[in-house]
Amino acid sequence: MTPDSPLAPHLRRTTIGVLALVSLVAFEAMAVATAMPVAARALDGLVLYAWAFTGFLITSLFATAVAGDLCDRFGPRPAVVGGVVVFALGLALAGAATSMVMFVAGRLVQGLGAGGIIVGIYVLIGQAYPDRLRPRIFSYLSAAWVIPAVVGPIVAGTVAENLTWRLVFYGLLPLVVAPVVLLWPLLCRAGPAEPAARLPGRVWLALVLAVGGAALQLGGQQLEHGAVPLGTATIATGAVLVGLSLRRLLPAGTLRLRRGLPSVVLLRGVQAGAFFGVEAFLPLMLVEHRGLSPTLAGASLTGAALGWSAGAWWQGRPGLSIDRQRLAVAGSLLVLAGLVLTSSAVVAPTVPPVTAAVGWVIAGSGMGITLSTLSVLLFRLAPPGEEGSSSAALQLSDALGCVLTVGLGGVLYAALHDRAGAVAAAGGGGGEVDIAPEFAAVFAVMITAQVLAVLVARRVLPRPGRQGAPALRHVNVA
Repeated sequence: MTPDSPLAPHLRRTTIGVLALVSLVAFEAMAVATAMPVAARALDGLVLYAWAFTGFLITSLFATAVAGDLCDRFGPRPAVVGGVVVFALGLALAGAATSMVMFVAGRLVQGLGAGGIIVGIYVLIGQAYPDRLRPRIFSYLSAAWVIPAVVGPIVAGTVAENLTWRLVFYGLLPLVVAPVVLLWPLLCRAGPAEPAARLPGRVWLALVLAVGGAALQLGGQQLEHGAVPLGTATIATGAVLVGLSLRRLLPAGTLRLRRGLPSVVLLRGVQAGAFFGVEAFLPLMLVEHRGLSPTLAGASLTGAALGWSAGAWWQGRPGLSIDRQRLAVAGSLLVLAGLVLTSSAVVAPTVPPVTAAVGWVIAGSGMGITLSTLSVLLFRLAPPGEEGSSSAALQLSDALGCVLTVGLGGVLYAALHDRAGAVAAAGGGGGEVDIAPEFAAVFAVMITAQVLAVLVARRVLPRPGRQGAPALRHVNVA
C-alpha cells in the first residue's frame, strides 16, 4: 500500500475504525427499515408507525446541531464516544420494547446517538486526513453502505420473519465496540479546533429546530387525515420555528444562495431532499402502479447504492483534474437525469418498469459524486475553528431537506390518492388509469427541487480573486 493512501500503515487503523462505524449506522438504517413493519404489527402500533422514522430524524437534527458545537469546543471524542453509547442504548430500548410508545422512544434515543456519530466522524476525517486524501476516504465511506444495502434487508427480513424482530436490534449491539476501540488512540489525540466565536444558546436553537421539524411532520399528518385548519396552523408554526433557528445554525447567506460554504450547505439539503423524496415513494410506485413484487421493487434501491458507490469512487480517483465545482454540477445533472428517467415510468405507461431502476442507478451515481465533493469542499471552505459547526450545518441541511420533501410528498400522495380512489369508485375513471396523479405530483416536486440543486451547484466556490479557503490542518496520526 502506498504511503499516499487512506490505507497506508499510519492511517490504516483510523480508516478501518471510521468505516466500521459508518457500516454500523448503515446496517441499522437498512435493517430497521425492513424489520419495522413486523415490529409495529407485533406491538399493535401501526398508528405510530410514521413516528418511528420521523422521530429518529427529528432527534438527530437536535443532536447534530449540539454535536457540532461540542466538536469545536472539545474535539470529536465526546461526539463519537457519546454518540455510540447513546445509539447502543436506543438499540437496547427498542429491542426490549413492550409497546409501540416504548419502541418509538428507543428510536428517538437512536436518533440522538446517530446525529453525534456522523458529525464526529466528519470532524475526525477533517483532522486526520490531508486534503489530497479526503476525496478517497469519502469514496470509502460511500462504499461502506454497499454491503449493508445488499445484505441488511435480506438478513433483517429473514430474522424478523423466522425468529424475532428484536434480534435485529440486539444483534447490532456487539458491533458498537470494535469501532471505538480502533479509533480510541486518535480520539485521545484529536483535540478541539482553534478557538472561534460561539453562537449563544446553540442548544436552545437546536431544540427549537427539532420542535419545528416535529410540528411540520405533525401538521402534514393532520392534513392527511382531513384536519385542514389545524394542520395548516401546525405547519405554519413549524415553519416559523425552523426558519428562526436555521438563520443561526446555518452559515450566513445560506438561504440567499451566497457563494462558497453557504451554497455547499444548501446544495446538500436540496439534493438530498430531492433524491430521498423520490426514494421514499419509488418502491410504493413500482408495487401499486406498475404491479411489481415488493422484492423486485426493493431491488431498485440496491441499484442506487451501487451507483452511489461507483460515483464516489470515480470522484476520489488520484490525479483527477476536474475542479470540484464542475464535479458538483456534473453530479447534480446526473441526479436530475436519473430522476427524470425514473419518473417516466409514471408518466408514460409504455415505458417498462426496469427504466425506473436504471434511472435510479444513474441518480445514485450522481449522488455519490456530488455529496463526496461537498464533503471535500466543506473542509476547504470552513472558517478556522468552526469545522465542527460547519459539519453539523451540512448534516442539518441534509436531514431537514429529507424531512421537508418526504413530508410534502406524503401530503400530496394522501390527498391525490384518496381523490383518485374516489373517482374510480364513482366510475368516473373512464377505464384503466395509465397515469398515477399522486406519484406524478410527488415526483414533479422532487424534480423541481433538483433543478434548483443544479443552479446552486454553480455557486459552491467563491468567485476568483476573493478570499480563498483557510489553511488546512490535520492531526499527526503516525
